[in-house]
Amino acid sequence: MRALRILLITVVVLGVLFVVVDRVAVYFAEGQAADKLKTTEGLASTPDVSIKGFPFLTQVADGTLDDVEVGIKDYDAATGTAGKTIRIDDLHADMKGVTFTGDYSSATARTATGTALISYDELLKNAKTEPTDLGLGFTGQVVGLADGGNGKIKVTLDVTVPGVNTHQKVPVLSTVTVKDNTVQVHADNLPKLAGVSLVEDRFRQASDFQQAIDQLPGGVQLDTVEAAKDGVEIAVKGSNVKLAG
Repeated sequence: MRALRILLITVVVLGVLFVVVDRVAVYFAEGQAADKLKTTEGLASTPDVSIKGFPFLTQVADGTLDDVEVGIKDYDAATGTAGKTIRIDDLHADMKGVTFTGDYSSATARTATGTALISYDELLKNAKTEPTDLGLGFTGQVVGLADGGNGKIKVTLDVTVPGVNTHQKVPVLSTVTVKDNTVQVHADNLPKLAGVSLVEDRFRQASDFQQAIDQLPGGVQLDTVEAAKDGVEIAVKGSNVKLAG
């Protein structure tokens, strides 16, 4: 009986030691992976990396991590225009089937899905800022973006009314979509200005705009977009996504 008790105690102690060693190992690996990702993507701050699944050591032995979550607070993505970037906030990505080298200098996920946010202020910086000729003496430019409710963006145009030289703020509900890694904002309906119906093509030159977003981390691509309270929420996805290397 005493021998059985000693055996049980030994098993429990060894189990606890294994858990402790496993958790220490995963903590070290997360730090290493975060540092490599920061360097690879040129991030200003160290991202959060969380390796899911237990035990970690058996995944290491197999050479593939089942599930790795990555969080990047802010990321400056290229826009396709030389010298211009657009800030992506709170990027959270879930990586599945991550293969890696022993020193974590290279890691590739089989698939990745995630979410992020582009604030309205950030999107406005890259919208048209110069007055556009709307025809019949009217000019207009986008001066504000906000949540329009029901997944719409409220685009506010500052319109100069001819003859009286006054400015009128004109809100327009617009639909936001994505195509080929480009966010597109398109007015749903055209308003009448001072009782005058403007030519649609002219008006859309001021109200509608698009914003390319290139070189997201690991090569993930824009999947869907939706207007929300604080900005445009984006969903991303990709395959063979490189976390490092």
